[in-house]
Amino acid sequence: MKTRGRAQKLIADGLIRVDGTRCIKPDTKIDAGQVLTLPLPSGIAVVRVLTLPERRGPAAETRACYEPVK
Repeated sequence: MKTRGRAQKLIADGLIRVDGTRCIKPDTKIDAGQVLTLPLPSGIAVVRVLTLPERRGPAAETRACYEPVK
């Protein structure tokens, strides 16, 4: 998501799933190995978390932390 606020709204609306279960709290803990289902403007994205980033950094750094699930 472009902003933290947008991500929090999607979670509050119940549009994010973690391992197939609807996530409704922004403070839900995410660990490596979990699968996230996210609504994007281009369609639904399903990704596996590979690692959690050390810091909030650039998008290229963040993309290395997950992989698409096929």
